[in-house]
Amino acid sequence: MNLLPTLMSNPSAALLSSVAALSYAVLAWAHPRMTPPQVRGLLAIAWLLHLVVLLQGLFIQPVRFGFAPALSITAWLVLTVYLVESRLYPQLRARWTLAALGSVAVLVALVFPGSTYPALQSSWLPLHWALGIASYGLIAAAVFHAWMMQRAEKAMRQGTSTEATMPLLMLERLTFRFVAAGFALLSATLLAGGWFAATLHHQWVWEHKTVFSVLAWLTMGVLLLGRWRLGWRGRTAVRTLYLGAGFLLLGYAGSRFVLEVVLNRS
Repeated sequence: MNLLPTLMSNPSAALLSSVAALSYAVLAWAHPRMTPPQVRGLLAIAWLLHLVVLLQGLFIQPVRFGFAPALSITAWLVLTVYLVESRLYPQLRARWTLAALGSVAVLVALVFPGSTYPALQSSWLPLHWALGIASYGLIAAAVFHAWMMQRAEKAMRQGTSTEATMPLLMLERLTFRFVAAGFALLSATLLAGGWFAATLHHQWVWEHKTVFSVLAWLTMGVLLLGRWRLGWRGRTAVRTLYLGAGFLLLGYAGSRFVLEVVLNRS
């Protein structure tokens, strides 16, 4: 893909995206030498610039969307969760990882802005998109907490955990709260998608993204049922969550990546 036409088609968006990505990158590089208020301030600035980039994309005509913008919004939602939780739980520390994630997400969305949508096929489509992206964000937040939980568990086994470390049981509770919320929104996403398909095609359309999304929904449902009935926790729960999140990633983002990048089709 030729990057220059993409940048020249919307120079203001390119500049904003570059500044946002640079802010995240500076935080990832310099945070060990910064005070906590400086870290929070710079992360808030990068987060706000990222939001401006996302909002600007909504007002560009025709509207463009694809796998990279979806991942960018997902990363922004995870960072939003972190900004809120870091106020409630100061022990929650993963600034380098999240800053790097934000920087990469912004740059990838700049290079791959997605396909154009000159006209919406159905008034249900924006609702379907919103629910889907929200479920992506909540399940991504659950994955982030599960990763933090694994780190805390490993630190406990190695005897390197300190009082400043987030309690393991708290991380576990937060993980499953996000799983439950993500499962609820994913259920609503599938219902909205079914209604959208019924009104447009008069039947359920079994595409790759539909199959993977249903597999993700089933996996998350099994995880919640296993937690409720069998008390699943630890590695079993985390691996099931990773599997479900992988299916969800392949659902929309994976399918669009193949179409836009591998096959070079809209």
